Amino acid sequence: MEAYAAGAKFDCLLFDMDDTLYPLSLGINLACRKNIQEYMLNKLRIEESQVPRMCLDLYREYGTTMAGLKVLGYGFDYDDFHACVHGTLPYEKVKPDPVLRQLLLSLPQRKIIFTNSDKAHAARVLEKLGLQDCFQGIVCFETLNPRPPTETEKNSSGSAGTILCKPSLASMEAVIEIAKLDAERTVFFDDSARNIAAGKAAGFRTVIVSVFSVSSPRVVRACVLQSTADADNRQPSMHGNLRMQVGSSALVPGADVALESIHNIKEALPELWEVAAAAAAGDRVDAVLRSTTAVETTVIA
Repeated sequence: MEAYAAGAKFDCLLFDMDDTLYPLSLGINLACRKNIQEYMLNKLRIEESQVPRMCLDLYREYGTTMAGLKVLGYGFDYDDFHACVHGTLPYEKVKPDPVLRQLLLSLPQRKIIFTNSDKAHAARVLEKLGLQDCFQGIVCFETLNPRPPTETEKNSSGSAGTILCKPSLASMEAVIEIAKLDAERTVFFDDSARNIAAGKAAGFRTVIVSVFSVSSPRVVRACVLQSTADADNRQPSMHGNLRMQVGSSALVPGADVALESIHNIKEALPELWEVAAAAAAGDRVDAVLRSTTAVETTVIA
């Protein structure tokens, strides 16, 4: 697909994974939080009455509870933390998504996962979704935080007290460097308003996904900022460029497009397929062959 992706306005699509490629309603997020709290209680010996509030406060301030714990001086092994937090998640709730798979395979752009989770969890989720061959790379915890330290990952205070993760601007700059992205030609999909704001600051075109779920369909405008002037002024273009989405989420600061579900991507961003459509019109057989080519997903290091 690279042959006709080269002529596209955007040449890379950067996807968050958890609660973006599958819905928050599956409960993976809640199970993960429960496991983090149990780790804080049983492994780090934090007072039980403090754990729930501390877990949430650290997440809000540092992007992940894990990152916050390191800043506070707790020493623990990263692999042990991830094994405890992700090891008992209800992965059986994550089902294959053939609709999303076909959408991803039909897109001509390079596609990369950008997640705060570790590579084992990312691989497990993508396999459960049936999307393991839909991405050309994964930027994950290990990518952003390569070895060493250890000595139980240092601290208190043997240093190594910070973890690089979303939503820091540094993490956005790191993924640009690691994956060799042109920020202005990259579309970033995430379910977190803070991550979206950081992505916009880094220069990405941004799409907020699944801000909240709805019990019944409704129509909300998902505004696409089309011109440089519009983007600079954070004003949606009013010249035929408004997307009307059934069940779409409200825009948040820094978001160019808002979607209730990743499945709405083609309705909201048809321009991502424009070059592919032109190629299909010129040579349909070749386009079909290229759209079905599977590419093994690798962790970018």
